[in-house]
Formats: sequence, C-alpha cells, structure tokens
Amino acid sequence: MPRTLLTTILAVLAAALLGAGAALAQTPQPRVPESRAELQASFAPLVRKTAPAVVNIYASKMVKTRRGPTLFDDPFFRRFFGDALPPGFEAPREQARNSLGSGVIVRPEGLIVTNAHVIEGADQIVVVLADRRQFPALLIGRDERTDLAILRVESGEPLPHLELGDSDALEVGDIVLAIGNPFGVGQTVTSGIVSALARTNVGISDLNSFIQTDAAINPGNSGGALVAMDGRVVGVNTAIFSRSGGSHGIGFAIPSTMVRAVIAGFAKGDGRLIRPWLGATTRAVGAEDAAGLNLPRPTGALVEAVHPKSPAAKAGVRPGDVIQAVNGREVDDDRSLRYRIATLAVGDAATLKLWRKGAGLEVRVALEAPVEDPPRDLTPLGGAHPLAGAVVANMSPALAEEIAPGLFDPGAGVYILQIRGGSPAARFGFRPGDSLREVNSRRIGTVRELIAALEAPAERWAFALERGGQKLSVVVGR
Repeated sequence: MPRTLLTTILAVLAAALLGAGAALAQTPQPRVPESRAELQASFAPLVRKTAPAVVNIYASKMVKTRRGPTLFDDPFFRRFFGDALPPGFEAPREQARNSLGSGVIVRPEGLIVTNAHVIEGADQIVVVLADRRQFPALLIGRDERTDLAILRVESGEPLPHLELGDSDALEVGDIVLAIGNPFGVGQTVTSGIVSALARTNVGISDLNSFIQTDAAINPGNSGGALVAMDGRVVGVNTAIFSRSGGSHGIGFAIPSTMVRAVIAGFAKGDGRLIRPWLGATTRAVGAEDAAGLNLPRPTGALVEAVHPKSPAAKAGVRPGDVIQAVNGREVDDDRSLRYRIATLAVGDAATLKLWRKGAGLEVRVALEAPVEDPPRDLTPLGGAHPLAGAVVANMSPALAEEIAPGLFDPGAGVYILQIRGGSPAARFGFRPGDSLREVNSRRIGTVRELIAALEAPAERWAFALERGGQKLSVVVGR
C-alpha cells in the first residue's frame, strides 16, 4: 500500500476517534449529586404555583329509593289500589346521592373546567378551593362527547387560575404533574411522564385523542389538571385503565387543545355547543387500502362519501381521497380526523393534506355548521301498523350532531328516534337508531313517504332496515 494512502487512512481514523471521544464527552453522564442545591431539587415551586387553581367539586342529586316490592309505581297496580299502599309496599323516598371530583380554574373570573361525568345529573354543585373557600357553581355547558363540563363561580375577586398550554407540543417522555383529589383524601400531587399521545382507541368518549401518562391518577382525580413543567394545563385527567379501581400507571387526560375548543364553543352562553362539520364519511386506511392506493404506509382517513352540500364537497374532496393531515397535524385514522376537526370552530378554515391517485395535494376547507337538509319533520306514529309507537324523523347532519354523531348516512332516509314501551313497534323488535329503507318493497326516502306507505292497506308487512351497519328484515303477518 503506498505510504501516502496509508497516511490518509490513519488520519481519517484518528479524526473519527477524536470526534467520537468529543461527542462522548459532551453527552451527559449519570453522576452523584455534588451540591446541596442539586440534592434539594424539587417540584415544590411548581406545585405552589399551580395547586391553588385546582379545586374539589362536590355534586349531589336526589334519587328515589324504596324497600320491598318495586311494582307500586306500575299503572296496573294503581288502577286497583289508587294511592293506597298494598301490604308489604313502601312509598319511594328521596335520598341525596353525592359524587366527588376535581376541576381546574382557567379564568380569574371563576371559569372552571371539569369532567362531564363528575357533575352528571347533579341538582347542586359546590366548588371548594384549595384554601377551603366554598362557592355554589353554575353549569355553563356539558359535553358528553368529550366528557367535559364548564362551570362558573362568583367570588367577587380574581381567583387563582392556570393558563391552557399547547398539548400538541407535548412529546412522549415529557414530565407532567397530575393534581386532584383522589378518593376524597384531599388535594394530592403525583408526577410521571407522558407515556403516549393521540390514544384514539380507548373508547372513553366519542371525540378522543387522549394523552396517556403514568402519573398516578385515581378515582376523584377526574377533572383535575395535568400540568407541564412550564406551569400550564396540558390536559384534564379523565380516566384510568385499572382492574382493581386503583392506579396501574395508565391514566388518560383530555388534551388542552380540545378543552380550549369546548370553552370557546360554550362562550355564547346558551348551553349549546355547535361543532364544525366537514361532511365527509371516512374510515381508517387498512393495509390492503394502502397497497391499492400506493400509500407508503397504512395511515390516514379514507373518504367513502361526501355530502353534496358540505364544506368538503365545496373544497373538492372526493370519495377515494385519503386525508393525511389537518393544518399540518398528522391524521392516523378516522377518529383522529374527527378529533382534529372538533378542535376547530365554525367559521375557521382548515388545510387538508390529501392523497389522491398516488400523489399528494392540499385543499382549503371553510368549516360550517352542519346543515338540516332535509328538515327533520319529527313525527310520532300511530295507527294500525307495526311501527305504531315509534317517533321518526328525516336524518340530517344537524340532527345527527344533536342526537347521535356518526349516525348520519348520506344515503339513508328515515330514522327511528324513540319507541314507546309496550307499543307495537317495541313488541316487533324495532329499535331507536334503526334506519328504515323499504316498506313492502316501497323505497322510503322521507317521513312523508313512510306515512303514505303505512297508510296503504296491507295484510303482511315487510320492512327493510339498517342497524349498526347491518341490513335486516322485519316481516309481520302472513
């Protein structure tokens, strides 16, 4: 080997070794604390700053209880006994049932965020601050789809509060504190890390993309704050995965991005929360879909249908498109897409990253409130037919948003919303949520068409309906 080449190789190796040594020297190495300050490092300053804004919430409601047989309220018995109690019967008594949770003050004027399940059905809500002051709370709004509720207390002076942080800036491994009132023992602080992000398959609520943490969260922590190291709220603790009822190191928090959207949605003060409507029916992209669409990996939301009057249609979104991101935030599946849209407001514009025919493109969508098209035409059914006792309506995006998000099917017609107990509709097995498609081979598109079909004389009734994505038939008569 020529001397010059050997000299060059040795020089390169020496430089590489020197670089590796320098990099190793710069990498922080585990070491013993060397000063009193390092030994005394603590979360205490952060806790002193944040804990006063986390409150206890006591919710109470009156429930009827009774001893002995439970048929006293049956109308059949009342026909014979009136209001007199038969032997062995006792009148129902009202008893207060209490629940305990946590909340966090997010505005100095007394605006508080907690979980919807903490105050469910409550007749009275009392908020207790960390300094033991108590205030009656007014319910501003309750949203079951996100399990969030907004309360307000009047204190006459500014209250300690925490700012909402950016949950989208969190990374797995970030340190967080969970503050709440577990088991009613009093305010408690636990620490942990962010274990995972964008958990959409937990099944706790409809619009979910939870932060997962191993900070100990127990019953009573619900509605408390998940706090980042900058002292801002990045989540509202809502649930745990547990086989015993205690913490197993798997807790879930609603991201502050969603909390901010719900607060803004209830800002009008009428108790109604109207979310933006995209108007595209989607599903998760599977491995076969990805191969057929030349996608690098199976991720995103595959568009199956687009409402003709929707924002998606106006922006040019088509069936077969894959929605990969919303405003630069990646979309893993259809649940992730619903979450991202729900964090925006009516009137906002969103940039969708699409995959279409093997190439990527972007479209701008102006988000609108869901339309009521067709008008719902809510109608209770009576008469001599199997659907007597049912309440039906023309399903629309607006009605679906109110009663059963995700229920709307652009190709569906008439939906059963309610069924009276003991009615013919109940006896023949119809259920709320059934989509009626045909009556005696007659296509049904509206409530008016359904009524016309039911008024036609018939000795035999054949209904075609859809329930939970399955097509069913109900036949009554000969």
